[in-house]
Amino acid sequence: MSEKTQHSMTDADAINITRIFDAPRELVWKAWTDPEMIKHWWGPNGFSVPSIQVDLRVGGKYLFCMHGPEGSPMDMDMYNCGIFKEIIPLEKIVCTQCMSDQDGNIISPSDMGMEGMPDETLITVTFEEMSDGKTKMTFRHEGMPKQAGEMAAGGWGQSFDKMAQIVETK
Repeated sequence: MSEKTQHSMTDADAINITRIFDAPRELVWKAWTDPEMIKHWWGPNGFSVPSIQVDLRVGGKYLFCMHGPEGSPMDMDMYNCGIFKEIIPLEKIVCTQCMSDQDGNIISPSDMGMEGMPDETLITVTFEEMSDGKTKMTFRHEGMPKQAGEMAAGGWGQSFDKMAQIVETK
């Protein structure tokens, strides 16, 4: 994880990540909301994103397909979906996250061999414009069991490193 990223797991089974991007808030927001930009940073290193659907409105849904590295145990399409619960443009996104099939039908993580994972988690992302043209992003992923959360925090950190490469070069 980059030196610009700080993460922690709380007793409340939540991943908390704070990241400073050397980019304006509008661009960091766009990285979270524009499907073409999301494709370039979503997922840990080595993962690709073949398809994304985003209906960015409260009550709208998203469906992301993530594919693991070729030849690895994760060399398959994995789908996440969720519903947007709160959207404050340029300031905040709150959404659920679930595992799903390719049509966005929610499936249990245990059906994917991921015992002990919750059927649904909650993601909250806030965006704070800093005086020097940088953006402070605060990310919270609630409902993650501690062991899985530590692994997920590493994956999120890699994703945010990839996001930085996109937004900090524009």
